[in-house]
Amino acid sequence: MKTLAIRGATTVEKNEKLCILNETKILIQKIIDMNNLQEENIVSIIFTMTRDLDEVYASVAVRELLGLNDIPLLNFEEKYIKNSLGKCIRVLMHVNTDTEKDKIVHIYLNEAKKLRTDLSIRSESNE
Repeated sequence: MKTLAIRGATTVEKNEKLCILNETKILIQKIIDMNNLQEENIVSIIFTMTRDLDEVYASVAVRELLGLNDIPLLNFEEKYIKNSLGKCIRVLMHVNTDTEKDKIVHIYLNEAKKLRTDLSIRSESNE
């Protein structure tokens, strides 16, 4: 077994607690499902959010909505870059897995698909 990282991102329509939590839940659940992960294989999750999202931490969705309570989580504000994608939640998940690195499915949803079109197309073909 080795430790690998899985990337993902999504966007929300509004800076509202329920929007942020719901889209984060969808993103994390899809990463788990598409990579056949079990809770005990998730080492840690790091979230960043753009500065226009300040109603709730993304990690709250992992704890409250998905019930994943034994995973270390961190939240950061994404570095602001002029004209960059707004209302964006990004994730970096470290996992212990037997899956080969080139078989990991990175998940980009909503407007975040624009960030990594190469990975978005691959994740959609695995659905």
